Amino acid sequence: MNFPLFIARRLEKNTLKGSFSAIVTYIAIAGIAIGVFIMILAFAILEGFQTKIKDKLFSFGGHINVTQRGLKDSYQEVPLSTNTHIVKDKKSIEPIAHLQVYAHQAGVLKTEDEVMGIVLKGVGKDFDYTGFQENMRAGKFVNLEKEIVISQKIAQKLLLKVGDSVRIFFVQNQKAPRFSKLAISGIYETGMEEFDERIVFGDIRFIQRLKNWADTLVGGYEIRVKNFAQLDSTEVYKVLEHLTYEMRAETVTQKFLPIFEWLNLLDKNVQIFLGLILIVASINIISILLILIMERVQMIGVLKAIGATDAQIRRIFIFKGVLLILRGMVWGNVLSLGFCNLQYYYPFIPLDAENYYMHTVPIAWNWTAFLGVNVLVFITVSIVLLLPTLAISRIQPIRAIRFD
Repeated sequence: MNFPLFIARRLEKNTLKGSFSAIVTYIAIAGIAIGVFIMILAFAILEGFQTKIKDKLFSFGGHINVTQRGLKDSYQEVPLSTNTHIVKDKKSIEPIAHLQVYAHQAGVLKTEDEVMGIVLKGVGKDFDYTGFQENMRAGKFVNLEKEIVISQKIAQKLLLKVGDSVRIFFVQNQKAPRFSKLAISGIYETGMEEFDERIVFGDIRFIQRLKNWADTLVGGYEIRVKNFAQLDSTEVYKVLEHLTYEMRAETVTQKFLPIFEWLNLLDKNVQIFLGLILIVASINIISILLILIMERVQMIGVLKAIGATDAQIRRIFIFKGVLLILRGMVWGNVLSLGFCNLQYYYPFIPLDAENYYMHTVPIAWNWTAFLGVNVLVFITVSIVLLLPTLAISRIQPIRAIRFD
């Protein structure tokens, strides 16, 4: 029989309700539970937030954008041909998960009372409708030549809804303006002003006719790679090997550098925050264990008097502390996973979409991170348990037995 573990379990069972030991025990369990709860919740929200933001960016441009070399931030594009190696053999090129073509054309939306400048983004049958579906707020995504999808912000400014028709004017090379009347098939919303204030989706064939392009000419390619985590280190270079000299590639991390720097800063902030929580939890368990040791001074003296070694007695209180940690972790996991489930399936915590790009707090289920939090807490706090038990070696049996 493991003598220290046996004594630790007996101490756990014999703690009287309402006694000082019970109160201290509940404080220790609550402290660990709150720490685990906050850590898991922080990881779930942070990863959910980062995932949502990245998905919104990817739905508008993939991971890599390929255009004519020399052009940057221009909507008057020099066309690229689709009769290229990278387009024809996209399925056989190892890093490419999906490739789609697009074209842009600046224009003006006009209703009876309002006028608004926009950029029409033409997409084809290869467009990833599934990836964009989460942004849709009403109607369906454009699939016909005479329909467009506008943003919620544009719809509110122009007082438009699904099914309405709107005139769109284009000015090209000092020629007389050309216009078309298009129906609104859907309304999207990302919460990101860069997109919502100007981007309107339409059929790429409409822009090809507008620019007198052949059906093999497009404004550029949008590429999604298989491993985004390796985008800037390896994947982009593998794609560059298949581009011709007149093509220019820009990654999403380069195009939206401030956003990705902000997301990286959030990572660092959470790491600091989690470190502080671990320190608080460690100080809490040290204080609790010291109180429990002081309360059991007479018991320690008796055990030493009958031959128990300092190491054995230290293990009693270490086991006692570990039992408290495990109970606290169980409660922390139950509370955090329950809260995450509620927020995931029934979002009840709102966000300001103007500042956070979404209406409710997002949750991501990263079981590796959740397991890592539990392992980190258990190992760190368990190691810290060694510190207060050092006081046991200073306790002398005779004085301890007479201790009151």
